[in-house]
Amino acid sequence: MITGAEIMVKCLESEQVELVFGYPGAAICPFYDSLSQSSIRHVLVRQEQNAAHAASGYARACGKPGVCVATSGPGATNLITGIATAYMDSIPLIAITGQVNQWLLGRDVFQEADITGACESFTKHSYLVKTAADLPRVFKEAFHIASTGRPGPVLIDIPTDVQTAQVEAFAYPRKAEIAGYRPRIQGHAVQVRRAAEAVRRARCPLIVCGGGVVSAAAREELISFAKENQIPVVSTMMGLGVMPMDSPLYFGMIGMHGHENANRAMHAADCILLCGARVGDRAVGDPKKITQTSTIIHIDVDPAEIGKNMTVNIPIVGDIRAVLESLAKQMPDAPDTGAWVQRLTHEKAESAVCGTPEPHTGFVEPRSFFRSLSAKMEENAILISDVGQNQIWAASSFNVKRGRFLTSGGLGTMGYSLPAAVGAKLGKPNRQVVCICGDGAFQMSMCELATLCESGAEVKIVLMQNSRLGMVWELQNKQFEGRCPATELTGDPDYIALAGAYGIPSALADSNESAERLAGQMLKSKGPFLLVCRVDPCAPTL
Repeated sequence: MITGAEIMVKCLESEQVELVFGYPGAAICPFYDSLSQSSIRHVLVRQEQNAAHAASGYARACGKPGVCVATSGPGATNLITGIATAYMDSIPLIAITGQVNQWLLGRDVFQEADITGACESFTKHSYLVKTAADLPRVFKEAFHIASTGRPGPVLIDIPTDVQTAQVEAFAYPRKAEIAGYRPRIQGHAVQVRRAAEAVRRARCPLIVCGGGVVSAAAREELISFAKENQIPVVSTMMGLGVMPMDSPLYFGMIGMHGHENANRAMHAADCILLCGARVGDRAVGDPKKITQTSTIIHIDVDPAEIGKNMTVNIPIVGDIRAVLESLAKQMPDAPDTGAWVQRLTHEKAESAVCGTPEPHTGFVEPRSFFRSLSAKMEENAILISDVGQNQIWAASSFNVKRGRFLTSGGLGTMGYSLPAAVGAKLGKPNRQVVCICGDGAFQMSMCELATLCESGAEVKIVLMQNSRLGMVWELQNKQFEGRCPATELTGDPDYIALAGAYGIPSALADSNESAERLAGQMLKSKGPFLLVCRVDPCAPTL
């Protein structure tokens, strides 16, 4: 005989899960008892939301589903923001929650919450397990759904009595059989031929690289296609790092906080190849201006995304890697893009000169600091930024070479970076991992410094301290006649002393010279490190 809790652990082992992030409670204790007797490592976070963020960072770094665990009621509801963050960015996640006994459901008993109902709009799928015998099928389906098609979070809610129930034996399915779930891999051949012809005819073609390229592991295919056909590339924030930023064909990030030359390229192109990008409002402010002058080809594995935000001339539903391979075969002749590439290169050079910021005496100038930081970091380093000004400074100025840039792009969740960095570092212990955050975001998850220490994750933290909610303050100052309520961060802790309380080495920089020197020391140090950079409170986002 075997219990439901033991089956849960065996299911995770069958999926080759090595690491889970969580926080226990009464309704999930049977699972935790079985987990303690397995080889799967559990990382105890200090707040459940951060378990989801850590699992998300792990998933994005490793390319496979991350797993987070919480108890019923407040434990489960605390996961919600992390689940929604993963959903908006298409991150494969398995969220396991404990639930009260089945005969108590609907009675508003202690720590009962309808978590499957609460998460319905931002999970790819969810399960309320009614019998222990269903657990192997449910877990197999959950991992399959989370990691195929458009990736996303799947929730498995398991009542306590299901965890303690016994069944005769355990058998894990060889594959998932889900009626009606058949993600399309190959793009429609006719549409691929139409796209190839449109690109060949174009004189000013442009590739827009989105996060879907990362999800599909199609980096090499996109780089190869761009090089073979000499097509310029721009990216959304979620697509940063796919195309090497030092490539002569890469022209920056688009959007309201993007590079001016990248946005100009979008409006001047006569054929745009959207690859795994939803082109939301922050990426393209007025899609109609672009669709009036350009042929739009949209490749996405999720048919619901195609045409949702921008009118599309040639839709292609399929896995981006497979579609790009098919498209490359249909392109025996490359388009004539010499003049187009030369024009964009000239505009990029002019933009770089105009965008050089003035130094701020007594403070660290963020954009020039991020350029120098990227020069010091390893080729395959992982940079994880939080939300707010620090995110835009990093996205616009950090040179992602052969590594990764991770952030909360869709939901814009403050407090994301530190727990996500823990997950990424534990998933890729041999990669350099640096966490970037503002002082507002840091205080939303600084409890995870304890997790950092307990887990042994050697994460380097760069804290941009301007003692205010910088981006909100900037918005208020511009739109509300200078009235900026509730944005001054008075009562902040001494971050150096705080790091010392956890036994974490730290340093304070108040100029770019000291920041660059201390960043070098930080990157060479063993274990975690906190570098606090004082930033002018009035430093602009752009």
